[in-house]
Amino acid sequence: MAKVLTSREENYSQWYNDLVIKADLAENSAVRGSMVIKPYGYAIWEKMQAVLDKMFKDTGHQNAYFPLFIPKSFFSKEASHVEGFAKECAVVTHYRLKNDENGKIVVDEDAKLEEELIVRPTSETIIWDTYRKWIQSYRDLPILINQWANVVRWEMRTRLFLRTAEFLWQEGHTAHATKDEAVAEAETMLKVYANFAETYMGVPVLQGIKSPNERFAGAVETYCIEGLMQDGKALQCGTSHFLGQNFAKAFDVTFVTKENKQELVWATSWGVSTRLMGALIMSHSDDNGLVLPPKLAPIQVVIVPIFRKEEELKAITEKVDGLINKLKEKGISVKFDNRDTHKPGFKFAEWELKGVPIRLAVGPRDLANGTVEVARRDTMEKEILHMEGIEDKIEHLLEQIQINIYQKAYDFRDNNSFRVDTWEEFKAQVEKGGFIYAHWDGTSETEQKIKDETKATIRTIPIDGKFEEGKCIYTGNPSKQRVVFAKAY
Repeated sequence: MAKVLTSREENYSQWYNDLVIKADLAENSAVRGSMVIKPYGYAIWEKMQAVLDKMFKDTGHQNAYFPLFIPKSFFSKEASHVEGFAKECAVVTHYRLKNDENGKIVVDEDAKLEEELIVRPTSETIIWDTYRKWIQSYRDLPILINQWANVVRWEMRTRLFLRTAEFLWQEGHTAHATKDEAVAEAETMLKVYANFAETYMGVPVLQGIKSPNERFAGAVETYCIEGLMQDGKALQCGTSHFLGQNFAKAFDVTFVTKENKQELVWATSWGVSTRLMGALIMSHSDDNGLVLPPKLAPIQVVIVPIFRKEEELKAITEKVDGLINKLKEKGISVKFDNRDTHKPGFKFAEWELKGVPIRLAVGPRDLANGTVEVARRDTMEKEILHMEGIEDKIEHLLEQIQINIYQKAYDFRDNNSFRVDTWEEFKAQVEKGGFIYAHWDGTSETEQKIKDETKATIRTIPIDGKFEEGKCIYTGNPSKQRVVFAKAY
């Protein structure tokens, strides 16, 4: 297989687009801005989904499903929420088609809806209208619900996985009796996301709070995890929102307390999306293709037989059948690529492009010597090992690869994190990329001016950031803590 990717150094954006398509992850569809997620890409998403779903259930949440369509009037009930999403909403105005006099399919003007329906960009409004029916007493709380769904945000500039008009995600929506419970929930889910990103995706993330300018529409506080991609840009990988009582007020959701008082409910929402696929790709992959962390790889080990004659393939198959069973017993996903339509070199390049963590090659000479060639995708290193007990070595090697992938990404972030104290230093560093720790005077006006002049935004106010007296890089006004700036996707 000839080299199929533009190099990262030559054109990072083109490299990413090439990789998504050539590795059979996704492709553009007939609907502008929407994508088709192909089986291999969806298999990775399913692995993510399974892990996250267990994490949610382990923290007491249940899955439910709410309507795709939301009455337009619901959005007008929470002012900042509708303002945040108004420009991205897809609107259903009619419910029927008909044939015109020329036989063409047209919208039936007589089938206009009394109230337009919004294709959900997020589900707070429809869910809080529902919660009003579910909640009467403190005995009904907390409600801890998650929904796996698709949402639509009418993006004008789209990019596979990173920003599409329709995307897949999960959205948690919880209701609580007290502010403290709701805040604790939002913080807990932030930690769940950070744990998933680092332990499974191998992506180190910063945990923090969004500035008012970057806060979710309708939230009191937005918590986030931010990753640094190989081109020096930040990617928001997940958010968790403390919604206060904003939606309870908008939808009149109250409950009777133990003291027999009527009070408004406290709320959170939180979500991650198929954007995580973009983070996975851009954090680890190289000019040869995907590099997948073993914990999320649909295929963890691929075995490629080297043969010219049918009897050679038969002998190799008999030898590796036992190994395949032993690997599967250990919970390791393995594929035996015995296609006779492609040569071994093509298969090597294909599985390298698809990021399979370990490749084994077995030929007649290996059978005679009782050996196997082992190639690891993360370092491209190869070695010849004895077949006896190889399943234990593979299990250990997968663990090593998972650790190495995370450490490599961590070192990259560490080497591309900078402290700056002047406006000139800041502007110069923004052009180079990376996470920039700088003082900010805390005003939305200053934040907007910095964004207008440099395209850099405050990615997060670190939760574990130390208080430190300083001066805002832009205004020179006092600041008590550094925040993290970067250009972002």
